[in-house]
Amino acid sequence: QSPSGSSLNSCSIPGNISTASSPGVNFSGVLILLVYLIVCVVGLVGNSLVIYVVLSHSVSKSVTTVYIFNLALADELFMLGLPFLAVQYALSYWPFGSFMCRLVMAVDAINQFTSIFCLTVMSVDRYLAVVHPWKSSKWRTAGVAKVVSTTVWVLSSVVVLPVVVFSKVPRRMSTCQIQWPEPVSVWSAGFIIYTATLGFFGPLLVICLCYLLIVVKVRSSSRKVRVLSSKRKRSERRVTRMVVAVVTVFVLCWLPFYVLNIISVVCPSPVEPSLFGVYFLAVVLPYANSCANPIIYGFLSYRFKQGFRRAILRPSRRVQDQEVVVCIEYPGSLKGSSPMCMLV
Repeated sequence: QSPSGSSLNSCSIPGNISTASSPGVNFSGVLILLVYLIVCVVGLVGNSLVIYVVLSHSVSKSVTTVYIFNLALADELFMLGLPFLAVQYALSYWPFGSFMCRLVMAVDAINQFTSIFCLTVMSVDRYLAVVHPWKSSKWRTAGVAKVVSTTVWVLSSVVVLPVVVFSKVPRRMSTCQIQWPEPVSVWSAGFIIYTATLGFFGPLLVICLCYLLIVVKVRSSSRKVRVLSSKRKRSERRVTRMVVAVVTVFVLCWLPFYVLNIISVVCPSPVEPSLFGVYFLAVVLPYANSCANPIIYGFLSYRFKQGFRRAILRPSRRVQDQEVVVCIEYPGSLKGSSPMCMLV
């Protein structure tokens, strides 16, 4: 069995893919290593920019910004586990010990759930902002958003307790994965259903319901007198468009993974080597999703675009703005006379 692509994968898709018959470096493992490292670098740089822009007050501390910050933080931590998993793929065994196995798997799983929970909360916030703008105004504050975000992190930590308890490095396999007790098939299937329900399909149902109600509200009020100012409406529309884009990309990246996991429960059978590319794509797409969010912010949010631009160009501007004064005192000049100075 191959190493897992993420903590929630170890009991399903990757667990059935054979990458090497014995520990050692193999071509497919090296290719996977390169793909993972590229995704890791892009994801770390992009989400670090988002976090920097938010913390440097380049964008306003709105409710949506608080949720975006937590989503970027989850994506950032999600990326930090990739180098460990990439090395495992390349070597076909886990060289970091049992403690690091449990830590990496737990952090990986926590941030996986935190991402979808943040998107769910953002969708509910969009529903309140569009459908109940006045009634929800006292609840839609940055302070409340911080409390909700903290609750999301705590809830994610509780949901992934099975990963913390059962993650280990079996002696016979020497790979980091979830080691279920007997009967293994029942535990594994139950965990897949558990994670698919709480980590994807359940939140997705809430998200779809929120945007369905938003569409109904927008259509029903399109012919009525507009209470909000046109500027306020344009702002809300832009934020909603950005959140919809983030949710859509998330679904496209995670849906293949969960579908294949459910198929593995309904029709448990060994994976054909020829399908390895399909299964690897289903594993790597969720990680690639963490790279996509900063790009979406840059394209759809003017404030984030400006913040990214300032963050990237600031070092060069500092160099340009520095004024160096050079003073030259010529030999033979009179005592007490001032040296010749100039700016360079």
